[in-house]
Amino acid sequence: MSVAVFGAGAFGTALAVALARDGQAVTLWAHDADHVAAMAEARENAKRLPGVSLPAMLSVTAEADRAARADVILMAVPMQTLAGVLEAHAGLWQGKRILACCKGVELATGRFPSQVIGDCAAGAVPALLSGPSFAVDIAAGLPTALTLAAADEDEAQALQEQLSTPVLRLYRSTDMAGVELGGALKNVIAIACGMAIGAGLGESARAALITRGYAEIQRLAVTRGAKPETLAGLSGIGDLVLTCTSEKSRNYAFGLRLGQEGHAETIATTEGIATARAVTAVAGREGLEMPITAAIAAVLDGKWTVHQAAEALMTRPLRSE
Repeated sequence: MSVAVFGAGAFGTALAVALARDGQAVTLWAHDADHVAAMAEARENAKRLPGVSLPAMLSVTAEADRAARADVILMAVPMQTLAGVLEAHAGLWQGKRILACCKGVELATGRFPSQVIGDCAAGAVPALLSGPSFAVDIAAGLPTALTLAAADEDEAQALQEQLSTPVLRLYRSTDMAGVELGGALKNVIAIACGMAIGAGLGESARAALITRGYAEIQRLAVTRGAKPETLAGLSGIGDLVLTCTSEKSRNYAFGLRLGQEGHAETIATTEGIATARAVTAVAGREGLEMPITAAIAAVLDGKWTVHQAAEALMTRPLRSE
């Protein structure tokens, strides 16, 4: 099976590089023809992943129909643009295996990645790739373990065998809900942890946010049919801990600036921003208690300061754990 990666950001490029280094022919697609031309000439994605050479087995293109000839498509575009990319190239996806590599919730509809693929890519088989990873680590060939999820066990195993490399170890799962919910919601908690450290609230506050944030993730995920053991794995607690403790995480770094300065620049790949708002709306409709997520949404919407959010969380009614 051949492979294509749609999305030439840092993460998409890193995945393409890792697979091509393993000897697979990989096509990397970007919508910007000038960006593609620059990568082809320099054999490097200087714009998104500088210093990493593109292997000989990796080709780049701005032609979606060329990239979509691959059997397996890794969609490494931002969550809020996933539907647009799929719809813009409708007709290319019949019979393709499409793995969502983005993590989040579509703000306008509340859909998760697998739902977007199901709705916008007629005839495709949805799958997910999630877990604790940074683009720079994957591109550097550092050991990384991720979860690959597909609804069908045989499908998951086939994809696992094709996409695993000596330094990229994939564990398979059929719990689509658990994998995508863990991946989406950890970004919200990462923003909260960054805010806590940036505002000088301390490491103990961060530990509390990770722990109680994990409880919130479980609360919503279980209502969606997720398995608790999935959330205890790479795409749950593993991704949560990594994202909440490193400035390599865009969501954590965004929260850190927000806590330090009271404001921060919003970029498309800070997926936790839209996810906090979308999940707060879902929780409100369904009567779910998700106080950390709601507090982050309130700060993002300018209703609370970081310190007001902390005070609101610390003065909630006392309860058992």
